[in-house]
Amino acid sequence: MPISLSKGQKISLSKEDPGITHLMVGLGWDTNRYDGGYDFDLDASAFLLGANHHVTNDSDFVFYSNTTHPSRSVIHSGDNRTGAGEGDDEVIKVDLSLVPPNIERIEFTVTIYDSVKRGQTFGMVSNAYIRVVNDDTGKEVCRFDLGEDFSQQTAVVAGAIYRRGAEWRFDAIGSGYDGGLAALCASYGLDVQGE
Repeated sequence: MPISLSKGQKISLSKEDPGITHLMVGLGWDTNRYDGGYDFDLDASAFLLGANHHVTNDSDFVFYSNTTHPSRSVIHSGDNRTGAGEGDDEVIKVDLSLVPPNIERIEFTVTIYDSVKRGQTFGMVSNAYIRVVNDDTGKEVCRFDLGEDFSQQTAVVAGAIYRRGAEWRFDAIGSGYDGGLAALCASYGLDVQGE
């Protein structure tokens, strides 16, 4: 039975599923009725962070244009431009055994592509979640249904996997950001142009 988390809750993945190494991090969402004339294109990303809570270089940002970290520890499934259908809208695979030792934390985010031009916010998105699955067994270890009202935000940090000694843990964050992908990247020490 997977653990359902609340905002701010943390669990040990290593204790809940001893020996877990290969993770499938699934992110999903639905869009509400919207009359703006544009499709919604939400994008999941992963930021591999050092002790200072920043990336060490551009390759530590894994997203639709950089789908594989050089260590092969984090691999993005690719861009789903519609979010249509059941189940996970985008998937990021993590191999804990390959995460470089200088990486202490991997944060998983969702942003709305071209949100300012399209006049879209997370207030128009519902049923957003992040879940962690043991990719070897198919067992869902934990799930966090965001359930928050991010009415004006254009980016959300959904959750994180982080080291605590020899353990890997999951942190249900659910924190919204204004300014889309550019603002989010800046908070992690990256400079990107546009959204």
